[in-house]
Amino acid sequence: MPQQPSWQRLTRRDVLKGLAAVGIGAATGASSHGYLYARHRIGVTRETIEVSGLPLAHSGLRVGFLTDLHRSVTGTHEMAARAVELVMAERPDLIVLGGDYVTWADHRYMAPAAEALAPLSAPHGVFAVLGNHDDDREMPAALAARHITVLRDARTRLTVNGEVLDIAGLRFWTHRVPDITRVLRGASPNCILLAHTPKRLVEAASLSVPLLLSGHTHGGQIVLPGLGAIAAREFPVIAGAARRQNTAVFVSRGVGTVYVPVRISCPPEVAILTLKPRFS
Repeated sequence: MPQQPSWQRLTRRDVLKGLAAVGIGAATGASSHGYLYARHRIGVTRETIEVSGLPLAHSGLRVGFLTDLHRSVTGTHEMAARAVELVMAERPDLIVLGGDYVTWADHRYMAPAAEALAPLSAPHGVFAVLGNHDDDREMPAALAARHITVLRDARTRLTVNGEVLDIAGLRFWTHRVPDITRVLRGASPNCILLAHTPKRLVEAASLSVPLLLSGHTHGGQIVLPGLGAIAAREFPVIAGAARRQNTAVFVSRGVGTVYVPVRISCPPEVAILTLKPRFS
């Protein structure tokens, strides 16, 4: 059997490191800007999302979405605190967190990451899932100690303006439709699914989940003219709002970086999502 070409075996990590090296070698100015300035310039993305089956009582509900802090040596407390400050300034009705609060499950930064998120509050609560860089013990415990509800293959129910809203959250490695079905069993037709990776869009659409919120991609982190986000092409949605069948999805570019502390044409963000019913 012929051997698979080496370029087809490249991982997302390999691509990001390679792009950064190219940027440093061929476009030092862009790479320096991406390291010194662009990755620190956290913006607020305001998006209106049309959600199938959303009751009129929830029209205008505002969801604050913050993900991928990646607290580390290069992912500083100041960046995390700024992201929290930007979300709180918008006064959302509820807040969701998309995972990867630290990088490589580094225990030194778990409590500090949770502490940076502690000021988050909203009338209908703050809910979180874990990412592939988070551990399954210390990180969720640190978040829970700051009154953040961590959903690990679990679901919780809210009542907003007299109507039910379910929030469900998946573990990063949960991907089989039967397993996701178990998490959603008993959920109302009005449900928000939190999954760290947007790869869960395939399963969410097959189950007619109204809304999926994800991070993980960093929007590609390094987006090159004419080539786009090469390191994130494996994902069905790289960044922003999209739709598959009856499922709306929003994928955040997140706050931090991974593998290389550089962002090029892909600024960090927190998102404020305003929900509206979809009638067509």
